[in-house]
Amino acid sequence: MSTVQSIPETEAAIVEEFSLFDSWDDKYEYIIDLGKKLQPLEEQYKRDENKVKGCQSTVWLVADYKDGKIIYKAESDAVIVKGLISMLIRVLSGHTPDEILAADMDFINKIGMTSHLAQTRSNGLRAMVKQMKHYALAFKALDSSSN
Repeated sequence: MSTVQSIPETEAAIVEEFSLFDSWDDKYEYIIDLGKKLQPLEEQYKRDENKVKGCQSTVWLVADYKDGKIIYKAESDAVIVKGLISMLIRVLSGHTPDEILAADMDFINKIGMTSHLAQTRSNGLRAMVKQMKHYALAFKALDSSSN
């Protein structure tokens, strides 16, 4: 049985993967490949209330809470954005609300995303992280009210 990596371990692994590429063209190709591997989101979740506000592209994001851990699922109509959200899911999904809320998501800066994305994409990336943390906050509040 495999154990889930901690958020910092997963972030470090992504930074390591990106260090293997020499050019941003290669990095973008890698991000696109990640997006192609993202499981499609079921049609029932592609509703306005699941859209991430602040993204230029359409991004649907949903979260499920099982056994104290949050499982995220998402999809986008833009290939680069699908790759970005797949990285965020890889880092945050399967962790507790507290772990997610404590995550600094520094890997985004370390791999150069903030400086290489267009301003609108960078804003969208921040909006996706913010929405994922909002889900964590909501599930944490739900948990503490049921105890």
